[in-house]
Amino acid sequence: MNRLRPLSRLQERVMMPRLTRPDFWLLSAVAGLLGCGIIMVFNVSYFQAGARYGDPYLFFRKHLVSVAGGILVMLVVSRLRLEMLERWASITLPVCLVALLAVLTPGVGVERGGAQRWIALGGFSLQPSEFVKLGVVLFLARWISRHRERLPSFIDGVLPALASVGFCCALIMGQPDFGTTVILGALALLMLFVGGARPLHVGGLLIAGIMGMVLAVQLAPYRMRRLLAFVDPFQHSQDSGFQLVQSLIAFGSGGATGVGLGQSKQKMMFLPEAHTDFIFALVGEELGLIGALIVLTLFAVVAVRGFRIAARHPDPFASLLAFGLTAVLILSAVVNIGVVLGMLPTKGLPLPFLSYGGSALLATMIEVGVLAALSRMTG
Repeated sequence: MNRLRPLSRLQERVMMPRLTRPDFWLLSAVAGLLGCGIIMVFNVSYFQAGARYGDPYLFFRKHLVSVAGGILVMLVVSRLRLEMLERWASITLPVCLVALLAVLTPGVGVERGGAQRWIALGGFSLQPSEFVKLGVVLFLARWISRHRERLPSFIDGVLPALASVGFCCALIMGQPDFGTTVILGALALLMLFVGGARPLHVGGLLIAGIMGMVLAVQLAPYRMRRLLAFVDPFQHSQDSGFQLVQSLIAFGSGGATGVGLGQSKQKMMFLPEAHTDFIFALVGEELGLIGALIVLTLFAVVAVRGFRIAARHPDPFASLLAFGLTAVLILSAVVNIGVVLGMLPTKGLPLPFLSYGGSALLATMIEVGVLAALSRMTG
C-alpha cells in the first residue's frame, strides 16, 4: 500500500479554512479611531489652517481625502491571498531601499523643517519611511519563517536579518528620523525573539541598541536639547521644552471630562502642529481623561485582535506577519502617547489613525488591510 504524500505548502494554504468576513472587532476599533481622528483634525486644525493659509478647512479636506484613499486601499488589500502577500515580501526590501536612497538624492528628496524625508509627486508628497515599516515586517516575516532553524545561531541566523534592516535604519537616520529608526530596531528585535532567536542574543542587541541611542544623542546637539527638555520641560519652557509644556497644560486643563468638544485653548496657536504629532494632547484637553481612556481602549482592542490573529494563524509566515504589523501599530501609538505625556523624549511620530498626514495614514491602513486579510484565514 502506497504511503500518502505530504501536502505541499500551496496545498496546505488552499485547504486552510477561510472566513467570509475579516475580524469585526479589529475593524470596529479602527473605525472608531478614524472617526475620532476626523473630528479632532477638523477641530484642531481650523485655527492654524486659517491663520497660515487663509483656508480653515485646508487640512480637514486633505485629511478626508487621505482617509477615503486609505479605506479604499485597505478594502483592496483585505482581499489578497497569502500567496500574493508572500510574493510581495520578496521584493519589498529592495523597493524600500531604493525609495530611501531617492529621499537623500538632491533634486528628488524634499526638505522641510531641517529634515529631508519626503519625495515630491506632483502636488503631493510621499514619506517613504512610513512604508518602510510595512516593508521590514514583510521581509522579516518571510526571512524568519524560511530560516527558523538558523535563528539560534547569531552569525548564520540573526546577523543576516539585522544587516538588511540595519541598512534601512542607517538611511533613515540620514534624513534624519530618529523616532522611526527606534521603532524599526525594536520591531526587528521583537520579531526575531518571537521567531526563535536566543534571548541572550536579543538581550545583547538591545544593550547595544541603547548604547547606540546614547551615542546618537551625544553626537547631535538638538537631540541633547530634547533630552534635557524631557528631563525638566518647565526649565526649558521657552525653547526646546515649549511643545511638551503646552501639551502637559492641555492635558491638565482637561481634567476628567474635558473642557468640551471645540473648546480647546491650546489649539489656538499655543501648541505647535497640534493636528499632527500632539493631537492626543487635544483629545485629553477637550474630552478629558474619559476621552483619552476611550482612545487607549480602542488601541487595546487593535492589539488584542491583532495578536489573536497571529496566535491562531496556522502558517508561520502569516503568523509572524500579523505579529509584526500589530507590533508596528502599537509601538507607534505607545511612543507617540509617551511623548505627549512627557514619558518619553520628543520624537516626530504621528499617532496612528488620529494624526493628520497622508503617508502615515495610508501606510497604516495598508497594514490594517493585511491584518484583515489574514483574519479571514484563521478559521
